[in-house]
Amino acid sequence: MATTQVAAPPGGRIRRRSWRGWQFVAPFMLVFALVFLAPIAYSIYLSLFRNRLVGGNSFAGLDNYRQAIQDSQFWSAFGRVALFLVVQVPIMLFLALLVALAIDSGRLYGRSFFRITIFLPYAVPAVVATLLWGFMYGSRFGLVGNLNDALHVTLPDPLAPRLVLASIGNIVTWEFVGYNMLIFYAALRTVPHSLYESAEIDGAGQFRIITAIKLPAIRGALVIATIFSVIGSFQLFNEPAILKPLAPNAITTFFTPNLYAYSLSFSGQQYNYAATVAIIMGLITMVIAYVVQLRGAREG
Repeated sequence: MATTQVAAPPGGRIRRRSWRGWQFVAPFMLVFALVFLAPIAYSIYLSLFRNRLVGGNSFAGLDNYRQAIQDSQFWSAFGRVALFLVVQVPIMLFLALLVALAIDSGRLYGRSFFRITIFLPYAVPAVVATLLWGFMYGSRFGLVGNLNDALHVTLPDPLAPRLVLASIGNIVTWEFVGYNMLIFYAALRTVPHSLYESAEIDGAGQFRIITAIKLPAIRGALVIATIFSVIGSFQLFNEPAILKPLAPNAITTFFTPNLYAYSLSFSGQQYNYAATVAIIMGLITMVIAYVVQLRGAREG
C-alpha cells in the first residue's frame, strides 16, 4: 500500500501555527464580548425568568414571549414606530438626497456654508433639540401660543394626540437630514467627473445624469442610510420620553417599544418582561434591516 510523504519546506523546518494574530485581536474581542455579547446574553437570561409574588424569581421558559405576542400595548407601540418608519424615513432621505444633489451640482452659491448649515442640527444633542422644539410646539407658552395670541387665531396643537407623532417626525427629520446628506454627498464625490462630461457631450440633461449616473453610483450609500434609518426608527426613545411631560395625554408609557420597555423596567419593576420586549424588538429590527440590505444588494 503506497504512502504519501509531506515534503518539508525549504530549510527542513515545519512551520507551526502562529497565534500572533490572535494576540493583536484579543483586546478587541475581549471588549466586544464584555460590552456587546454579555449584555445580550444577560438579557436573554432575564427574559427566561419571571418574578412571582410567591417563590420569587423563577424559571418561566417562553412564557414571557407568549405574553408579549398577546400584549396589545406592545403591538400598539410597534405599529406606531412602523408607521413612523414608513412615513418619516422616505421624507427624510428624499430631502437629504435633494440637498446632496444640489450641493454636488456645483451650481449652488455658497455651497460650503450651505452644507455646514444643513449639517449643524446633527451636532445638537437630541435632548437639546427635543427641548427646543418642544417649547416651540407649546400652545400656551411657546411659538404656537405666541402666534395664537399675536394673530388671534387657534393653530392646531402640535402636541395633540393626533399630531404628536408627526411633530416627533419633524424633530427627527430636522436632526438627521444633515447626517444623511453628508453620506450621500461623500458618495457623490467619488463619482468620476468624466462620466458627467461624456453624458453632456451625448446631449444628456441634468435630470438624465442624475437618474442614469448619480443615483446608480450611490446605491450603496442609499442602502446604508436606509438601514441606519430603519434601526433608528425602531429605537425611537429620546424624543417621546422628553416630550412626555409636555404632552402627557398624547404620549403614553407604551408610545414606542423602547419607551414601553423602559417604563416596564424602571417604573413597573418588571425587568424580565422588559428584557423580553427588548429581545423581540432587536430580532424584528435585525430581520427588517437584513431584508433591506438584501433588497439593495439584489437591485445593485
